[in-house]
Amino acid sequence: MLRRRPRRPEREQADPLDPAQVDRVRAVLSLGGVPYGELQDGVQQVRLRLLERAAKGERAPRDVAAWAAVVASNWAMDWHRARRRQERLGERLAALRPPGAEEDGAESRVLSLAVAQGLDELPDSQRQVVVLRFYADLPVRAIAAELGIPEGTVKSRLHAAVRVLRERLHEGEVV
Repeated sequence: MLRRRPRRPEREQADPLDPAQVDRVRAVLSLGGVPYGELQDGVQQVRLRLLERAAKGERAPRDVAAWAAVVASNWAMDWHRARRRQERLGERLAALRPPGAEEDGAESRVLSLAVAQGLDELPDSQRQVVVLRFYADLPVRAIAAELGIPEGTVKSRLHAAVRVLRERLHEGEVV
């Protein structure tokens, strides 16, 4: 009786991200406001984009860690945009309910008006540069190059974001 040897894949694809980069991507996503349950999807998207670059024959980024942090930050912004679209759709659908069904609508309005703390309160563009600068520890020049915006824009977004965060923290201490 002949035994069949198990087929080995011709080439096992190694993970394009090392464990430290995966941790950094998770942290950037988390600081970008992505819930814990969605972090693995974000990490997979970063891997996928890196593999797509290789499949297209493009060279690997010079600094994979910085590139991955920027891609993760962009994915977090996209996640928030999609969530807001869903919330607006829910609000439109709630407006179509008959007048007697307002108890549920009132609760959802209260929840949607609840103010989040810290980074969640910042506009996407400001949150993105704050996370890339202060958590991912990218210099202003690298952030500008990766996002395709002038360095002055990065600096002004950082300045505005830090000012708002400082004011909100100050207000929180007074209350």
